[in-house]
Amino acid sequence: MTENAQPPAATPGEALLVVDDVTLKFGGVTALDGVSFEIREGEILGLIGPNGAGKTTCFNVMTGVYKPTSGEARFSGKPLTGMKRFEITQLGIARTFQNIRLFKSMTVLENVKVGFDARSRSGLLSALFRTPAMRREEAEADRRAHELLKFVGVNGRADDLAANLSYGDQRRLEIARAMATGPKLLCLDEPAAGFNPAEKAKLMDLIRKVRDQGYTVLLIEHDMRLVMGVTDRIVVLEFGRKIAEGSPAEIRDNPAVIAAYLGVDEDDAS
Repeated sequence: MTENAQPPAATPGEALLVVDDVTLKFGGVTALDGVSFEIREGEILGLIGPNGAGKTTCFNVMTGVYKPTSGEARFSGKPLTGMKRFEITQLGIARTFQNIRLFKSMTVLENVKVGFDARSRSGLLSALFRTPAMRREEAEADRRAHELLKFVGVNGRADDLAANLSYGDQRRLEIARAMATGPKLLCLDEPAAGFNPAEKAKLMDLIRKVRDQGYTVLLIEHDMRLVMGVTDRIVVLEFGRKIAEGSPAEIRDNPAVIAAYLGVDEDDAS
């Protein structure tokens, strides 16, 4: 990838996104209960927990889908509460979804170019009259889109309809489109869902490559082998509360985490 396709440089280890005492209630149900953690520049952070733990709910608070009942999430020091989703994207957060949300009737290349629209400088009049500046911007978007498709491994399918890609290639295309928005933080929601072991191994390599390009990555994933193999730190939720945080080795041996996943008492797990 070229310099233009990379996110802005940042100080390694600096807190990029802070989740500060976030509580979210739906009626009488508390989905998140005082959750706090931070995501640091240049790391891959895993957010894990059993089904119903609150992972995706927390993810949705961070990406503007839900407004917390109390507490807040801050990105580069700016509160995200009340911001529209496109504003959060422009601020530097991009995400993928559990259920793939591509434009199936558009080509692979067109899907990636949609991501560049988040930072397009051309207005309506420029598009209508096809000004030289607009044509230059479109040519640059084409070049960078091909570059991203090559990066994720689907560059040979640029002119195919997205609907005609394999399931795994559609997942990779969704990552390319998210990267096209120019994020500092890339949030991946269950990216290995439906993958076989060989595809999961390729996905681990891709996530590491993304981080090596200067992006910070938040990973929500059920596959523990993948999470343990690719993350720098892990936050564990259970019933909407944070029960553990640490390195993969620390999480692997944590009695509370073992108990949450195996359904045994902490004393039995230690």
